[in-house]
Amino acid sequence: MKATTSVRSDETKTFAAEEKELNEVVDSLDRAIAVLSRAGSSLMQVRSAKNVVEAFRMMVDASVLSSADASRLTALVQSQSSDEDADAGAPDAAAYVSHSGNIIDILEELKEKAMGQLADARQKESTARHNFEMLRQSLTDEIRYSNKDMAQTKKAIAAAGEEKAAAEGDLAVTSKDLSADQSELATTEADCARQAADFESATKSRGEELKALGEAKKAVSEMTGGAEKLSYGLNQVSLLQLSSSADLAQFEAVRFVRDLAKKTNSLALEQLASRMSSALKMGGPFDKVKGLIADMIARLEDQSSADASHKAYCDEELSESEEKKAEKSAVIEKISTKLDQMTARSAQLKEEVAALEKALVGIAKSQASADKLRQEEHAVFSANKAEMEQGIQGVQMAIKIIREYYAAEGKAHTAADGASSGIVGMLEVCFSDFTKGLAELMAAEDSAATSYARSTQQNKLETAAKSQDVKYKSAESAKLDKAVAEATSDRSSTQDELDAVNAYLAKLKEQCVAKAESYADRKARRGAELSGLKQALEILDGQALLQRGLRGVRPHA
Repeated sequence: MKATTSVRSDETKTFAAEEKELNEVVDSLDRAIAVLSRAGSSLMQVRSAKNVVEAFRMMVDASVLSSADASRLTALVQSQSSDEDADAGAPDAAAYVSHSGNIIDILEELKEKAMGQLADARQKESTARHNFEMLRQSLTDEIRYSNKDMAQTKKAIAAAGEEKAAAEGDLAVTSKDLSADQSELATTEADCARQAADFESATKSRGEELKALGEAKKAVSEMTGGAEKLSYGLNQVSLLQLSSSADLAQFEAVRFVRDLAKKTNSLALEQLASRMSSALKMGGPFDKVKGLIADMIARLEDQSSADASHKAYCDEELSESEEKKAEKSAVIEKISTKLDQMTARSAQLKEEVAALEKALVGIAKSQASADKLRQEEHAVFSANKAEMEQGIQGVQMAIKIIREYYAAEGKAHTAADGASSGIVGMLEVCFSDFTKGLAELMAAEDSAATSYARSTQQNKLETAAKSQDVKYKSAESAKLDKAVAEATSDRSSTQDELDAVNAYLAKLKEQCVAKAESYADRKARRGAELSGLKQALEILDGQALLQRGLRGVRPHA
């Protein structure tokens, strides 16, 4: 753009200098023609000059022309003569003589040639200016579209930076949540491992305890028969005392079980105590009461084993369900974020497409108006140009007729030569005005045509660019809408899976968590119940051994 503007500036300066020089030449010729036309017989010696240069010299001597005008006109004649001699092979420009023998005709011819050169120079200048305007418009459009592309690129970079910052923020938050979840998971795993170890240790200890009690019971039953007789013979305890002691032991066992039921708030132990009391009141056998206690102990042990298995099942299912829930929730959150971004981008693209289509409609209307206006202007120009050309031809014909009439020999109106000069001068002024008007009319037409062409070219470029934008942005919006539909379907299916997981997790929590009594409390309570029942059983076992020892002893007389 800078280089082109510099070249155009040089061309403009050159044209201005040439135009100025040609205008001065035409002005000098006009003055010379006017002076010669008005001078009449006072300059008859000029008519007898052998060449144009000599005539100019005589006119300078007579103070009709200035020496500068004479030099300029002489240079023009020599230039014209040189051009003709180059074609005809004439030897000298100073020997140029008019074929008509009339200096005024020669000057008129020179003036026409000078005006022709001026018109050619102006036409070249108009063409060069038009070409420059077209080139400058093209370069300006290229710069504008390049700046637009650069602005869009910068905007895209800024948007990408914002998205990156948002993503980094989400990543930081997610990483922090992940770290917290991992820490919580480690703590939960440690708690689970510790509870599992405690449960395994308690189960092992209870098994060892039951085994030891069973072995002790077997040893007492098999190996203490003789000692029992020696220690609890009739010589030591009477039957009345033994009977009273056995009853007291049984009632003590019932009381112990009832107190244990109140202490542990156990309905099953209360029912056991009631059944033991009923058995004693009805005179039931001693072994029946022991059987009731043994059955309760066995049932409690079965329940403890079932609770342990159920807890392991609950822990495993709860862990897997929570993991699935977290996974599905993360997937839904990710899909939702992506959906929001795609939906927003699609809406933005649709707004941009609507704005572009509206702009295209405006450009089409503007171009249609410009086309109509240009046609009307050109039609007016064509009519005006024809009239101006016809007027110029008429003036030229009138000047020719008058000159031929007054230049003819033997004319009847010799005294009217002075009037003829005034008429010719007036016609020449009209000719000059008509010529100038035609030149201005053509210049205005060229300017209007150039402006119309530039505007049309700009509209074409904008239409092409905006049409491409509409095409690409519509395609991108359709692609985003399709992706949104697919992502919505994926999110819906994932949400269904999450709902199923939540429903299953709620049932698990209802079975495993949502109870008034925890597993640890239930385990402690059941341990207390088992321990109390075993103590009650030991009480009854002691009395049973005593009774079996007394069955073989007869009472005193």
